[in-house]
Order: sequence, then structure tokens, then C-alpha cells
Amino acid sequence: MIRILKEKVKDTGMIQKITPFLWFDHQAEEVVNFYLTIFKRSKITRVTRYGTEGPGPEGTVMTVGFLLEGQQFVALNGGPAFAFSQAISFVVNCRTQKEIDRYWDLLSVGGEQQPCGWLKDRYGISWQVVPGALAGMLGDPDPERSRRVIKAMLPMGKLDLKMLRKAYGKKT
Repeated sequence: MIRILKEKVKDTGMIQKITPFLWFDHQAEEVVNFYLTIFKRSKITRVTRYGTEGPGPEGTVMTVGFLLEGQQFVALNGGPAFAFSQAISFVVNCRTQKEIDRYWDLLSVGGEQQPCGWLKDRYGISWQVVPGALAGMLGDPDPERSRRVIKAMLPMGKLDLKMLRKAYGKKT
């Protein structure tokens, strides 16, 4: 275990204080490989396997440590005891509509598109694909501006940056 930890430190430059840990039935490696095709600056950092003591079959993947855009995650093959819900989601902050479109299209394949920039991927993980400027629009000191942005956003599935900017910029 110490050897793996040292490799992790050498690989990333530091140990991340908080790491999301994702519990899957048996598809941790498949999920990680799917995400690696979507996010740049991403890679597997370590794989651990079940030994003779189990609880999984000996030699099968127990955990996969991985980076997505520099963020550390761990995926576990823990069996069917737990499922994901929208109570936890990952936010993908995008600069352009092209970037929103790309992440939305790739992450939603085989999943479920939902309102207000939310989607559930084929593995049940919830994502919010949003323009990075959205937080500033919603937190604007002028409540009328943020109200217009919310009103424009509510009927949207995939967010339309141009329409959000238009709603934000309107003068009353």
C-alpha cells in the first residue's frame, strides 16, 4: 500500500485532501475507461485487485484510481448494495457552447437527459454541464437579472449559453 501511495504522490505532485469514491456493482474499470475518452488530462493512476480473502473473485478489479481533468477519483467494484441518485452530482464548467455540446452529447449517450443542464450517464452518475459564467449570472446583485436567467434556464435540457446571456443582459 505504501508503494502505491508513493507512486500516487509522484504522479500527481500531492495527495488530494478529499477524493470522490464511487461505488459500482462490477463495472468500475468500464466506467473509468468511458470517462477517459471524454475528459482530457485524464488517466488511470492505479488498479487494485481482490485477493484470496475476497469479497470479490480473486484477481478481479477491486478499485481503480483515476484522474479526470486533474481531479482524483476512485471507482470501486463493491457489488449491487448501493445505487447512485441525483443527491450527488458532478459539475462540468464549460467556457463555450461548443464545449457544453460536447460534454452533454458524450456523457448522455445511453443515459438520461434531464432539465436545467443535468443529465444522468449510462452508469447512473448525475452531471451538471453548465457554462462557467452561470454562477455569476445567478448570483448577480440585481435580483431581476438572476430571475430572468432562471426563467430562461428552467425549460432547457442542455443549456443554451447564448439564450442565458440574452436573458441575463436584458434591461427592464
